[in-house]
Amino acid sequence: MLWNLFLTFFKIGLMSFGGGYAMLPVIQHEVNRHSWLSDKAFADTVALAGMAPGPIATNSATLIGFKTAGAAGAFAATAGMVLPSLLIVVVIASFFLKFHRHDRVKAAFYGLRPVVTGLIAYAALRYGLASSEESSFWSWQVLGGAIIAAGVVIGMIRYKMHPAAALVWSGLLGIAFFS
Repeated sequence: MLWNLFLTFFKIGLMSFGGGYAMLPVIQHEVNRHSWLSDKAFADTVALAGMAPGPIATNSATLIGFKTAGAAGAFAATAGMVLPSLLIVVVIASFFLKFHRHDRVKAAFYGLRPVVTGLIAYAALRYGLASSEESSFWSWQVLGGAIIAAGVVIGMIRYKMHPAAALVWSGLLGIAFFS
């Protein structure tokens, strides 16, 4: 089990681009494939991982490993998730200074931006709708979540709300809407 956790998260860490939120669909696919957690347990794990300090993908890996195989599972999953990044950063850093101004390198990075944006949007919609216990797409939980999300976006863009304040207000509004 530990080796399986390590290899699965090593593969995710090696093949995923765009940050933690972009990795969540890949993590969910692997969790479902191995039947480690139910969809509801996975959504709860991601919510908890998002509240903890640090990268959400690494926090998710740690929590999934812990729920699957205890402290050793948490260590194996976390090591699997971060080791590829460490190795890749060391290799890329040694070559990046030579090639970072090359037109094709710049073009590749610009080409990855829309994909990362799409993956993050998918994760936001998927986990925003996963919290609804009703089977219908249109429910009061979805409406409440959409209102909270819109308020956060408006608050952060128009009023320059600090992300920590957005988290606190969202949590308080969540209590008001869903309690």
